Amino acid sequence: MNSIFLVSLIFLGISFLVSSTLRGKFAKYSQVPLAKGLSGREIAEKMLRDNGIYDVQVTSVNGFLSDHYDPFKKTVNLSPDVYSGRSIASAAVAAHECGHAVQHATSYAWLMLRSRLVPFVQFSSNIVQWVLLAGIIMINVFPGLLLAGIILFALTTIFSLVTLPVEYDASNRALAWLERSKVTLPQEQDKAKDALHWAALTYVVAALASVATLLQYILIYSNSRGRR
Repeated sequence: MNSIFLVSLIFLGISFLVSSTLRGKFAKYSQVPLAKGLSGREIAEKMLRDNGIYDVQVTSVNGFLSDHYDPFKKTVNLSPDVYSGRSIASAAVAAHECGHAVQHATSYAWLMLRSRLVPFVQFSSNIVQWVLLAGIIMINVFPGLLLAGIILFALTTIFSLVTLPVEYDASNRALAWLERSKVTLPQEQDKAKDALHWAALTYVVAALASVATLLQYILIYSNSRGRR
């Protein structure tokens, strides 16, 4: 348990640093006006139209960096700063979320797989910590409980790993479209790329943390079996 706590603490620190840098980048690029002067909503609507997507709505949701695409409701949900913003940051984020809508419209394999995993991960995330805790406590009496917890945790780890190509592909689609449509000028493109790079790193850290923690639980289970 001490090793699991240490690994979690290390990745918590890394996650904090990456998240802090991302917030700093977003704040910085939010102060850089987009030369074309388009708002995040206008950029999102234009990217959707340019990709022949007319059944997805662009909406505003509360929260800071709460932007996301909902494949079930078919909505691109932008935070207020992105929805109304006319900066490089708002352009990058709006285009990224529309990248997910394009993935959905083209049945991008990794997005389809992630969508199928959602119900299982939602179920797993509700109980996995309790099952793992009980499994550790009862490891000498009922080792199968820890194994069940490991299987549940593995689902969330797989989900984190599947998320990586989904996020990177959405960013690549966004950057390619921003450049192709000339929504961003060459000197703005690098700043948009930098913002999306740090956003993607948050998912990388989360995936690595999940893999490291899973391996720790597997090691504990293996050692307990070896002592029997």
